[in-house]
Amino acid sequence: MRLKNTDTHFGSVAIGIHWIAALAIIGLFASGLYMRSLSYYDSLYQVLPFYHKSIGVVLFLLILFRLFWRTINVHPAPLPNHSALEKTGAKLAHVGLYLLMLAVMISGYLISTAKGKPIDVFGLFELPATLHGLDGQEDIAGMVHEYLAYSLIALAVLHAAGAIKHHVIDKDKTLIRMLKTK
Repeated sequence: MRLKNTDTHFGSVAIGIHWIAALAIIGLFASGLYMRSLSYYDSLYQVLPFYHKSIGVVLFLLILFRLFWRTINVHPAPLPNHSALEKTGAKLAHVGLYLLMLAVMISGYLISTAKGKPIDVFGLFELPATLHGLDGQEDIAGMVHEYLAYSLIALAVLHAAGAIKHHVIDKDKTLIRMLKTK
């Protein structure tokens, strides 16, 4: 099992972070949608936001590590059958995914800390409320968080569709490279 990437394949660190992040994003999106339906008297009203925030903070740290890992690691070259349009689209999609992930998490932080309270992360540590008390912060950040989350999911679906297209129609190894190391 190779930890680092090569010119042709992703390493186990990049693959692991990719799939952990994908599962976390899907879970956070689903839990965010579900939380909107909870009433004050629902048993999950207090519990689910705690886990949503905690996982969001851990995911933020994981994405920061992933960006660091990308800077100290080679990135596998596109496959030779990829057109210039596909290469450009893939680069733009990846940049968009990272920007949206970070923006969703920052807006979530602004919602959670709007009243000046820190975010308790699984009872292990607290993320301090550094920016709070702005007029309408919770509502504005909440609206931004929602729209960015929908945008992130839409782009993630497009990203997955592209990978499936490469696997099923083009019959190349684009998807396989993100499933296993060589």
